[in-house]
Amino acid sequence: MLHTLNDLNDFAIHANNGTLGLVKDFYFDDKKWVVRYLVVETGSWLSSRKVLLSPIAVKHLNREDKTLTVAISMEQVESSPHIDTQKPVSRQYEIDYLGYYGYPYYWGNADLWGSYPNPCVVASSYVEGKNSEVKVADKDAVGHHKDDHHLQSCKAVIDYHIHAADGDIGHLEGMLIDEETWAIRYLIINTSNWWLGHQVLVAPQWIKDVSWIESKIHVNLTRQEVQDAPLFDSAVPFNRELEKGIHLHYGRKGYWES
Repeated sequence: MLHTLNDLNDFAIHANNGTLGLVKDFYFDDKKWVVRYLVVETGSWLSSRKVLLSPIAVKHLNREDKTLTVAISMEQVESSPHIDTQKPVSRQYEIDYLGYYGYPYYWGNADLWGSYPNPCVVASSYVEGKNSEVKVADKDAVGHHKDDHHLQSCKAVIDYHIHAADGDIGHLEGMLIDEETWAIRYLIINTSNWWLGHQVLVAPQWIKDVSWIESKIHVNLTRQEVQDAPLFDSAVPFNRELEKGIHLHYGRKGYWES
C-alpha cells in the first residue's frame, strides 16, 4: 500500500514499554529514493529530544489510530547515539547508529536495503539468528564511511521547483511511499503556478537531476506529457490500475515490473 508522507506526520510511536513521541520528519536516501529514518520528537520523558528510528524497527502501521509500533524499548532510544537534526547526517553517524541497534549497513549492495528488498526481511533475519552472516557480508561497507552526504530531509525539499524539458511545471507538494519497502514511489507535483488546481505524479526514476543548492528538480518529461497525464486526487483510493495508467501514459515500466 502507498501512503503520503504527510499522512504519517504526527503518528505516535509505540515502543515495547511506552510511547516514544511523534513523527515530525523523514530522511530519505537521494540515491535510491527510499526513507532511511523517521525523525521522532520525544515527549517530556526525554526533554523533547529528536531521535532517529529506522524502518527496520517498525512492526506495524495503523492508519486509523495514527500509530507506529516499533520493536525497540524506550531505554534503547534514550541511550542511542545523539543526532543534531539541524545538520546533515554523516555516514559515520549512520555506522554508529546502525551498529548500536545491530542493523546491517544498507549501502554497497543492489537491493533497497543492502542485501534485502525491504526492512521487514532485515528484521526477520535478526529474529531468526542470521545477523552474524549479515555482519560478515557488510564488513566491506565500512569503507564507505567517508561517502558524501546522501540523506535529505523530506520537509526541506517540499516546495522545490519542478522543471520539465521545456519549462517549469510546478512545485513538490508531497511524496507517496511504499509501506512495505519505504521506497518513495512518486513525487506529488502541484502545478498551480502553471496549470491551476492540479496535481500529478512523477516517479523518481524519471528525474534527470536535482540541484539541492538551487532547490530544483529536473525531470525527463515535457510539459505536454505532464498536462495530458492522469491527475492525482488524494481523496480517491490509489490502486495498481491507476498506477498502470500513469506508467502507460508516460511509456515507462512500473517499479513492480523491474
